[in-house]
Amino acid sequence: MKSTFTLSFTICFLLFSTLSTGQNIKLIGQVVDSVGKPLAMASVIAKQKLDNKAVTFSITNDDGLFQLKLPKEDTFIIEISFLGLETLRKEISTINREDDIQDLYILKDKPNALEGVELVYEMPVSIKGDTIVYNADSFNRGNERKLKDVIKNMPGLDINENGEIEVEGKAIQKVMVEGDDFFDGDSKLAAENIPSDAVDKVEVLRNYNEVSQLKGLGNDQDNSAINIRLKKGKKKFWFGEVNSSVGSGGDELRYLANPKLFYYSPDYSVNIISNFNNTGQSPITFQDYFNFTGGFRNLNAKSGTQFNISDSGLGFLLKPNNQASLAENEFIASNFSYKYNKKLNFSGFGIFSGNRTGYDSQTTRNYIVTEEIENITTDTDQQNNLGIIKLSTLYKPNANFQLDYDGFLNMSTQSENTTRLSQFSDVNNNITEVKDNDPISVNQNLNAYYTLSEKNIFSGQIQHQYKDEDPFYNAVLDELPFDDIIGTDMNQSVFNMNQNRRIKTNKMDALLDYYRVLNKKSNLNFSTGITYSHQQFNSNIFQILDNGTQIDFEESNEFNDEIFPLENDVNYRFTDVFLGVRYKFVKGNFTATPGVSLHNYNLETAQQNLTTSLNEWKLLPELFAIYNFRRTESIRFNYRMTAEYTDVNNYAVGAIFNNYNSLFRGNRFLENALANSYTLSYFNFNMFNYVNINANLNYTKRVNGIKQNAVVEEINQVTNPINISSNFPDETYSAFGSFSKRFKKYQLKTSARVNYNNFNNIFNSEITGSESFTQNYQMSIRTNFGEWPNLEVGYNYIRNRYDNANTSSTFITERPFANMQYEFWNGFEFEADWSYYNYKDVDDTVRNEYAFLSSSLRYQKPDSRWIYSIDVTNLLNVQSINNDSFNQNFNTTNEFFVLPRIVMATIRYEF
Repeated sequence: MKSTFTLSFTICFLLFSTLSTGQNIKLIGQVVDSVGKPLAMASVIAKQKLDNKAVTFSITNDDGLFQLKLPKEDTFIIEISFLGLETLRKEISTINREDDIQDLYILKDKPNALEGVELVYEMPVSIKGDTIVYNADSFNRGNERKLKDVIKNMPGLDINENGEIEVEGKAIQKVMVEGDDFFDGDSKLAAENIPSDAVDKVEVLRNYNEVSQLKGLGNDQDNSAINIRLKKGKKKFWFGEVNSSVGSGGDELRYLANPKLFYYSPDYSVNIISNFNNTGQSPITFQDYFNFTGGFRNLNAKSGTQFNISDSGLGFLLKPNNQASLAENEFIASNFSYKYNKKLNFSGFGIFSGNRTGYDSQTTRNYIVTEEIENITTDTDQQNNLGIIKLSTLYKPNANFQLDYDGFLNMSTQSENTTRLSQFSDVNNNITEVKDNDPISVNQNLNAYYTLSEKNIFSGQIQHQYKDEDPFYNAVLDELPFDDIIGTDMNQSVFNMNQNRRIKTNKMDALLDYYRVLNKKSNLNFSTGITYSHQQFNSNIFQILDNGTQIDFEESNEFNDEIFPLENDVNYRFTDVFLGVRYKFVKGNFTATPGVSLHNYNLETAQQNLTTSLNEWKLLPELFAIYNFRRTESIRFNYRMTAEYTDVNNYAVGAIFNNYNSLFRGNRFLENALANSYTLSYFNFNMFNYVNINANLNYTKRVNGIKQNAVVEEINQVTNPINISSNFPDETYSAFGSFSKRFKKYQLKTSARVNYNNFNNIFNSEITGSESFTQNYQMSIRTNFGEWPNLEVGYNYIRNRYDNANTSSTFITERPFANMQYEFWNGFEFEADWSYYNYKDVDDTVRNEYAFLSSSLRYQKPDSRWIYSIDVTNLLNVQSINNDSFNQNFNTTNEFFVLPRIVMATIRYEF
């Protein structure tokens, strides 16, 4: 296996290194205005003199510099343009030339130029203020299928590993089509689904703020959005695609259908996307789900309070499909927008999905305190039906007032059936678990923005969340670890334990901001707000006997000199009332926003005929500072003190089954934790030499943290949360750096991510320290040829070290990878993606080597709307993959059995 890998990897590198784009002459120039001032973001394009065909282009950096690679033995017309100035055209010849060309280009004022006049001819890139406009046809090579392929060709834009669109190395906040949100602005859905032939222009909106009145008042430097302009034939017109795939894999019939339909007009638009498959293709991820459900609107986070409502869902979307042995997905989504008039807009979307996923795994857990080793064989079947509906309206009668409303409805039906064999010491425990949950939630946002005058601006936001959850848990076990606590009937063939829970949440956030603009370079922001949450929590544990009789349990037997309830009836209220002030000022290249907020927190818990309360005041400072070396190079510092509070789940003192070997009970006397976070980051994107550098350092120290106090016996534990002494803080250090550079037809990327965590918990009355040190390094290089095959080769190295109570484990994953795209024979296209994994621990007691290879062969006759393809996933028929994880109680090594080789034949029609 090693020799095969070495040979394959060597061949890839040799082939990659032998490809050449031919010899070039470098043109290096500087663009200035009539008084000699460098012009940043001027467009420079080189066209062949003979046929006026664009060959290459560039954009000037902050010093007005640019460089172009011009093929030898040809003559070119260099066109340089800048908004409001005359376009300069100059002839350049590389015939019989060996040395590079250096020149100065002076743009003159345009006679009778009007402010804001657009260029009347198509440039690859044009700039107007904070908006950069890319002309798609100037970058397309002809083999693009989706928006993501168009994006990859454009300088400064890319698709990251999560499938999201990035601008200058940063993920964008929103994607719009013709000015309207595409599925709430989700960039991954847009990149994967918008057809490339519909895209006319890509507009990058830098320093983006959804509310124009607030632009520049806060810190929008990291915010960007993209607006897609459609080609003329795609407006007031239906377009889309219909495809169907059928094949086999693992002796089963496999299918995939992915029809899409789009309609855009000046007044309304409709998008319909669907996906039905049993091949493991996941139409929606957890991040998509989080964005769709309005997770980005967390009003209290701005004030320095962290108070999040727990989700009792079964976490289906958190588990990746590449660990599944069974995956069936049904997905349909529709998005619409309607402009009633120039003042009033309506929009919304609906998403409905159903999936069934199976996981087969082998797990080894090394328990830190007891030194027990548990081996677990698990077979899990999950089913989830999800529905999300959002309706929005925007009313803006004039430039001084805006009112918008969002309403979300989120419903799902979740179930999970698991059979597992747990083995440790001399115990073999057969376990069957059933989990069910039918949660429903309604989120509403109402926002108003009013500009009283140029110097006085108001912003008001109200959010309400209603949530109703009813998780049910059933476990049938050969061995019950908690019989001496619960008081179960032991004279049974198996132990049939059950638990009902019901959690109802009503949470309201309100925030009022007043901005006083002092001058063009400074403003004051006064804010006041409230967060109010009321939660009701009920639960009970019962046993079903062999004869069908139900036994309900009210309180435990004596455990650690204590008797506690086995049922819950809790009312929990949390209130945060705050006042805050921030002062933003700009001095030269330096911008700073110091701030402070004063909070009054009130907590009240009523349960077991006892009411406990807590009232306290806290002053929370914050600071954001940025120094801009130039428009695309900056260093910034961010400090924030955060008060962290928990919801009802940690206050309910009645026992709760977490799973078959873990019993949890809350603590009515919990206090908040306090976190201090420091972040230093550096960013540099250079359009002159196409270098992109990102670096980030973060340190977080958490005191009075809410930790788990656990009593552990063998593999079983009873836990309850407590506030650990400030003498034992939790600390997290993290560092991230990335570097990318384009040169000629190549792009080099490197990245490094390092995290160190130092945690403390209490096990068997002793404070135990836990450390984790994780490292992730990656390097790759890819080509961007027009006629040659395009290749990417890279290497990824991951090293995870876990230290718990003087027990250390280290796991290593080495992953070389390569992918290729090649067009040939006037209509054929071949793609392949290969990754080799070498997973092991440093003691060589755990090892697994495997390689994933997928490939696709497509054919589309020129000018035809029909596309035919053969697609293969898991070509090498890998059986299993590995990963590892860590918590304060045990280290885990997992082996997941995955989907087999799948071969599909696809036919697609685009219209």
